[in-house]
Amino acid sequence: MLKLWKWYQHCLSSHPVKTQIISSGILWGIGDVGAQYITHSTAVNRLKKPDVETEFKVNWKRAAITGLFGFGFVGPVGHFWYEGLDKLIRLRLKMPPKSIRFVATKVAADGIIFGPIDLFVFFTYMGFSTGKSVDQVKEDVKRDFLPALILEGGVWPIVQIANFRYVPVRYQLLYVNMFCLLDSAFLSWVEQQNDAPWKRWFTSFRSLKEEDDEERL
Repeated sequence: MLKLWKWYQHCLSSHPVKTQIISSGILWGIGDVGAQYITHSTAVNRLKKPDVETEFKVNWKRAAITGLFGFGFVGPVGHFWYEGLDKLIRLRLKMPPKSIRFVATKVAADGIIFGPIDLFVFFTYMGFSTGKSVDQVKEDVKRDFLPALILEGGVWPIVQIANFRYVPVRYQLLYVNMFCLLDSAFLSWVEQQNDAPWKRWFTSFRSLKEEDDEERL
């Protein structure tokens, strides 16, 4: 394990962008396999019918598609995002590194800017990559974006506080990618749930709010 970590440090020093791109792709692909297993197990336990296929088989095409999201978006964009965010806040805004204001500003920027963009790109990409039409992708984003944003909003700020406070900038994407192993499983699971009952709760809440706004007008 120590040798693997030293090898990763060497690769990160020599080829930081390439190393983070490759590691992001691998972790997002593994995360999707986890999501497939959770979705399969949930379906089997819920149906409990003798004619339902109980053997779990990995959809490697889907795992590859999800891995390409980590490879093509999270890796390169995440690398420049964390590097640029640190320079902006530390050099332009003149905030002392590791201070409460420094960490809080980073967490807020990450949650308000990068988080929503990451979710929007993920659901849009997954829709188009599986052959869906523009209208279908719009419906999927409308259905999945808000539930994922709200549920993730309770977890990622805690993860990022520790990241921005204790982890050196060069390792921040790796730290995030370790949690992305769980996050990719979660997002893939959300996307595979289609029109699940728990998603309708968010949709109905949004519809009630829109109706109240219309009545006020």
